[in-house]
Amino acid sequence: MIPARILEVVRTTPRTRWLRLALAQPLAFRAGQAVFASLAGSATRAAYSIASPPALGLDGRLDLLVAAEGAFGVAGMDPLDVGGRGVEIDGPIGQFGVPDEAADAPLLCIAGGTGIAPIRSVVLDRVARGVASPMTLVYSARTPDEFACGDELLALSDRAPLEVQLTVTRDDGTPTGRARTGRINDALLRAALPSPDALCLVCGPNGFVQTSVTTLREMGIGEDKIVIER
Repeated sequence: MIPARILEVVRTTPRTRWLRLALAQPLAFRAGQAVFASLAGSATRAAYSIASPPALGLDGRLDLLVAAEGAFGVAGMDPLDVGGRGVEIDGPIGQFGVPDEAADAPLLCIAGGTGIAPIRSVVLDRVARGVASPMTLVYSARTPDEFACGDELLALSDRAPLEVQLTVTRDDGTPTGRARTGRINDALLRAALPSPDALCLVCGPNGFVQTSVTTLREMGIGEDKIVIER
């Protein structure tokens, strides 16, 4: 276990919070991995994908995207109410991310809801390392106010080899800004694929992942080019 303290809790969307932590020691991890987090002294813990790049972990910092209700698995606890309580981190865990043999390959990243967390880690890591291969992010949310880091990634696309496609699945008449309306489909992914040999990273709710993977397979993308996290 690594002790940590909360530097900042930011209300990102109505249903999520950014939790920014200062760790008692550096944490080495691969972009896309996760950690277990718990309140100090609590037996209840939950797994969260790391949303920050590995370089930040080596500096003893960590970003997590957590549910607005259910801080570290405690039902009904909003991270905004955690206050000065300590946190314990255990990890890293998981295999999601870019394999070593595809470190500089073109990427198609497909994220649904909080599935953006490990994708953000991968994208920020690639940009920090100066990888020139193109990346396309297709980021889906139910409503325009549920993009946890849409503005950040759109701004990043202005100075990095990154294309961002935001799509809103519920058309209730609310202005969507730079986002399109509709679910991720064959036409969208075909247009977004940066290269025929691109590696495809998919992360989000189970149904979202299953639908996205089925679409990729129907496009002729091989299993060896698809990496998923639910």
